[in-house]
Amino acid sequence: MEDQKPDDFKRELGLLDGTMLVVGSMIGSGIFIVSSDMVRQLGSAGWLIAMWVLTGSITVIAAVSYGELSAMFPKAGGQYVYIKEAYGKLVGFLYGWSFFAVIQTGTIAAVGVAFAKFAAYLYAPLSDKNILYEIGDFKLNAAQIVSIFTIILLSYINSRGVKNSKILQTVLTVIKILSLAGLIIFGFMAAKAEVWDANWTNAWTSQTLNVETGSWLPISGTALISGISAALVGSMFSSVAWEGVTFIAGEIKNPKRNVGLSLFLGTLIVSVIYILANFMYLAVVPLYEIATAESDRVAVVASQSIFGSVGTLIIAVMIMISTFACNNGLIMAGARVYYTMAQDGVFFKKAAELNKASVPAWSIWAQCVWASALCLTGKYGDLLDFVVIIVLIFYILTILGIFILRKKMPNAERPYKAFGYPFLPGLYLIIATAICIALLYTKTSTSGWGVLIMLIGIPVYYLTKAKE
Repeated sequence: MEDQKPDDFKRELGLLDGTMLVVGSMIGSGIFIVSSDMVRQLGSAGWLIAMWVLTGSITVIAAVSYGELSAMFPKAGGQYVYIKEAYGKLVGFLYGWSFFAVIQTGTIAAVGVAFAKFAAYLYAPLSDKNILYEIGDFKLNAAQIVSIFTIILLSYINSRGVKNSKILQTVLTVIKILSLAGLIIFGFMAAKAEVWDANWTNAWTSQTLNVETGSWLPISGTALISGISAALVGSMFSSVAWEGVTFIAGEIKNPKRNVGLSLFLGTLIVSVIYILANFMYLAVVPLYEIATAESDRVAVVASQSIFGSVGTLIIAVMIMISTFACNNGLIMAGARVYYTMAQDGVFFKKAAELNKASVPAWSIWAQCVWASALCLTGKYGDLLDFVVIIVLIFYILTILGIFILRKKMPNAERPYKAFGYPFLPGLYLIIATAICIALLYTKTSTSGWGVLIMLIGIPVYYLTKAKE
């Protein structure tokens, strides 16, 4: 039956589908949770909004810069292809290796666990406190089973063809945008003037919360830089995965136009939603309560003050829809990278095959197995720190690649050129590099592990290459 397998992707996705994939992959659980820790780190309304505006600005700059590359290489594999073309096979492999080992699978695992955490609101036995099996130090809990089940279910849907996953993605993402917009609108309608005024009284006083004593300590200098970089982990993690649409360029109609446009529209929509959501939090929840929200669930606290006791359930359902759509987009996009790597001879050969539905099913299931294994480690919190540093390093390399490819391939067709080149891409490189250095300095243990995992790919590359 081998000869019946298609050897190329079907172009079935339009601009709306591409934009919904960007939005759906970006909005997971972060916006509902991370602002709590950001306030603990920096302690003021002004700094909180500044972090989200900075993150939104550099995300949109990066996305419009990627537009040039996506128009030059309108095929499956996206960012992996751009990095390989700019730096050669080894750096391309390091990206793919990091992507499979941590970036995509770690994110899928973390988002799956967030789904399970909020499912437990609706049905308590699904909680991570419900231990089902114990052997030595290893404990298997109900939340891990739920997260693995959702990853398997979504992998199955995606293995049946891009049409099913596209419809699911678009419908869930539209519901997600409307429900977030509703939460923001109702939040502003329920705004309390005294809360808003109090939150903005000392808008730029940087301080950190001592969790033990519950008191604020003023910070400046190195402590402030440390606070900013710790806060940015949250907003940056909430704003990654937008490049997923580049991975499925082989299935997008008129990719030279639509990939770049969906990157711009998607990141802009999400950045505006994120900034408005944080203004809404500041309008209904006192700063101290944002910082001390139980399990960092600031959206739950906000929703309870807007809708009363039913607010918790509203947020739980919203986050379940949000994380489900997020993982659908991540699972769909990720498999296309392993497919392209396998075609280049730097990943398992089986990953280069498409099934009868014209999708890389083997890649989807390999990703499913490893993401499920990461759910079982219980170390997904650390994985998020690992993810942010590696993602940033490869964003920097990709945008630097625009400068390299302009010299390397001066005559290549560029249907779209990076907006504001060289100033905006250059500005992104400076800001993102500064964030990376600050992260390595202030979160050496977790960020260092992230970089180490990436570098382990070098011997792996030469070992697998030698066997060819």
